[in-house]
Amino acid sequence: MKKIMILGASILQLPAIQKAKEMGLQVIAVDMDPNAIGFQEDGVICEVISTIDIPAVLAAAKKRNIDGVMTLASDMPMRTVAVVAKELGLIGITEDTAFKATNKYAMREALKKHNVPVPMYYKVTTEAELVQAAKEIEQKGYRCIIKPADNSGSRGINLLSDYAENTLKEAFRYSKQYSRSGDVLVEEYMEGPEVSVETLSVDGTCHVIQITDKLTTGAPYFVEMGHSQPSNLSADVTDQIKAVAIAANHAIGITNGPSHTEIKVTKDGPKIVELGARLGGDNITTHLVPLSTGVNMVEACIKIALGEKPDCQPTIQKASAIRYFEQTAGIVKSIEGIENAKKLDGIKQISIVHGVGEHINEIKSSGDRLGFVIAQADKSCDAVKICKQAIDRIQIEVGNENESINI
Repeated sequence: MKKIMILGASILQLPAIQKAKEMGLQVIAVDMDPNAIGFQEDGVICEVISTIDIPAVLAAAKKRNIDGVMTLASDMPMRTVAVVAKELGLIGITEDTAFKATNKYAMREALKKHNVPVPMYYKVTTEAELVQAAKEIEQKGYRCIIKPADNSGSRGINLLSDYAENTLKEAFRYSKQYSRSGDVLVEEYMEGPEVSVETLSVDGTCHVIQITDKLTTGAPYFVEMGHSQPSNLSADVTDQIKAVAIAANHAIGITNGPSHTEIKVTKDGPKIVELGARLGGDNITTHLVPLSTGVNMVEACIKIALGEKPDCQPTIQKASAIRYFEQTAGIVKSIEGIENAKKLDGIKQISIVHGVGEHINEIKSSGDRLGFVIAQADKSCDAVKICKQAIDRIQIEVGNENESINI
């Protein structure tokens, strides 16, 4: 029996753990949380280690004599994946690629070097540097967005409302607290529709599997609230998007494995927001891609990690969508109507992440979101419509000891 090590055992990595078991593999799951949901799967070998503790994970990989290593929907373990793959002679990204894919400044530098379109950007470590960089962007007539150089999930992102010094300093402090390195990126805010591109690279050939239209909360936090596939953009524009995504993968150095590339379609053409050398989160690659294309990207990534060649060709031409619930801060008092919503044709899944009795926040990062619905249809606009109809059938009461409101 072949052994696959999966870094992370949270709900994000659960689909990979379950798929690997279904494929008849021995799963070694790594997570610092001894109560991680993936550890509860029958037959899983549990290693209670932080996924960024490279020496400890490497030692566990050697002890277990693994045949492949991977993660899913998380940037933090990517450097660990790279080291383990190198030391054990397994298929995976290089340490250089892992660094470029997890540090936004290094990513921008690599893309710019290979003439891949990116926004105007600066790396800063002090308030004074930020003020100067913001002035440069203001002089070019762009709006300005600030983000940590090395985080994900919309954490620490802030679109400036103006260029006042107090605004700049407050935004710097907010972003810096989410930066592991202390570096902050100051960038041109790109105006235009946003998409993500889901790809699989095999032996240096990058296959575009699907393009996803995105819906976010907008300023100031830009948390993703919905996705739909395939993109409704024109064929000419999607061809440009595919070309930019493939060029970005080559620039970062991805030759084997997945990528999730976020792109803004600006007046100057498509530009890279960022690229992850892993499968996309938010149920994009685990649920939406199979529903719209028939391609199981999780299975494909497991095969690539084991040195096998997956089939990257779509088998169906459908559409899929996910929408997250709108919410306000407070205690979840009740949730009703889920069974009624499930009766809608096309609804594939309804999930509540934060249930009755839990405190929820206003949405400032992806972890704040209460739950979501997923639908399949023949057209992406219809899949989105079904999601909205389902959400309308669900009543969620949020309040505190003295009052409550319905959302």
